[in-house]
Amino acid sequence: MAAAPHPTPHLQQHLEQSPEQRRAADIIRLLILYRPLLDAFVIDFFTDGLWAQLPPAWQPALTSATPVQLAGLLGGSGGPGAPWPLSLLAFAAAARALAFPRGYLGGSPRPPCQSSHLHPLLRRHVKPKKQHEIQRLGKVGAPSNPLRPPKYPRLPNSSPPSQLLQRLSQATGSKRVVDIGAGQGHLSRFLAFGLGLSVTAVESDGRLVGLAECFDQELLWELRKTRGLGHKRSPMRPLTPQAPQHVAGRLDPAAPWGEFLLPPNPPGPGPAARNPLGGPGGSEDGGQVLVTGLHACGDLSPALLCHFARSPAVAAMALVGCCYMKLSTAPQPPGCPLGYPLSTSVAALPGHQLSYRAREAACHALEEYEGRLRGGSSHLRAHCYRAVLESLIRTADPAKRHLGLQPGRKAHALSFPQYAHLGLLLAGLDPAGVPLDSGAVGAMLEQQHKVVAFCTLGQLLAPAVETLILLDRLLYLREQGFHCALVPLFNPRFSPRNLVLVAARTPLATVLAGLDKDNEDGDSSEDKDLGEAESPREGQS
Repeated sequence: MAAAPHPTPHLQQHLEQSPEQRRAADIIRLLILYRPLLDAFVIDFFTDGLWAQLPPAWQPALTSATPVQLAGLLGGSGGPGAPWPLSLLAFAAAARALAFPRGYLGGSPRPPCQSSHLHPLLRRHVKPKKQHEIQRLGKVGAPSNPLRPPKYPRLPNSSPPSQLLQRLSQATGSKRVVDIGAGQGHLSRFLAFGLGLSVTAVESDGRLVGLAECFDQELLWELRKTRGLGHKRSPMRPLTPQAPQHVAGRLDPAAPWGEFLLPPNPPGPGPAARNPLGGPGGSEDGGQVLVTGLHACGDLSPALLCHFARSPAVAAMALVGCCYMKLSTAPQPPGCPLGYPLSTSVAALPGHQLSYRAREAACHALEEYEGRLRGGSSHLRAHCYRAVLESLIRTADPAKRHLGLQPGRKAHALSFPQYAHLGLLLAGLDPAGVPLDSGAVGAMLEQQHKVVAFCTLGQLLAPAVETLILLDRLLYLREQGFHCALVPLFNPRFSPRNLVLVAARTPLATVLAGLDKDNEDGDSSEDKDLGEAESPREGQS
């Protein structure tokens, strides 16, 4: 029998890569194939002739597709049949397969008015979406292999998980948490008052720091008034009368861990804040801390990852990023760190670069768009309106390109002449000099279905782009020798940026494996709607 052939050097290199490295490489290959689609701005649909740039075999099927059929293509969940070309089906299947699973979508398409899992006092000033995010920060089902994203979403009737940060605290022996980008302190209050952890909340905006401290004092006053008892109609674990410590400061991504903070911007009147990571060997008391960031915007997320990697003070972290378009990418001035790519694995792959438009697309709400397609929402006309308006503006003044126009949140409810009138004024043009009822304008408006189909194709690629960015962060931590996992955190219908990156200096298997087994609250993991019985007060955020 002939000996088995030796693998080629390229195949050997492929086999030696981790699954995450192979997935990143596959995503980049897909994005290279469809780079024009990924980098296109929908508002240029008419000015740049974007429809003609699609593969000719796709155009007839997309032209005749109904919104419900487009929703089936986007979600891969079937629906009324459409004569999709095989190449289009392969494109959609590849984009869905390469993106991380985004978790269970069950329940209402909107978060409940009030979360049944949060103490009533912790719901004050907090909008329903934020309540959902706060209480789910520690309530996340773990994959069977903590080093990979889950292959299947958690079933709706599975046992409710325990608090992730609480388990990280127990596993690492760290009782202190540093919440970066704390804003008005909603998450910090939950961790301090609700879980009894010692929390330092870091926020660059001094005004938000002051507001957070006011909310803390309000909650402490309520606790003193009620002697810390749970709500009379919803008995819960009593809150701990321990407020977070608020620090006004900015994270310096280039500084060593001992110089963690910069002064706030604008500088506050008080003394310089003490560094929560600046004590001997670690935190101020010498112990290690947990670091968390809920929707850490733009370069704040990679800055947190870099500080975790080089700071012995940080035992573990849980990070949810957002605003990928604000990431710093090459080229940058000397000494300015990149927000993407972070890992040498991704940086070494040809074609790894992501344009501003691609990173912006990664922030889109795919589930929301699919819902609009299935429901035939009037919001679907907004992109066509804007594309027609762009064409009119460029015709009137070619120098006015991609202006940040906001004709109103309910612009989709306007007729096009009303919408265009507002938009032209914002662009500094006289609406009287622009023909809004011409045959050319009518012809463009009749192509709304094509604009919607083009948007759907871009939405298909968006989760793959986000996956590549998150894979880059995971691989960066792996290269530094840390243990990490990406886990679906929020219901993506409520919060599109729903993947949490968990990292630690010690193995995570015990922490994550026990989440689904812990049934301490004895309730469904889905929020119950308490309606208006506990309506939030004014000043929500």
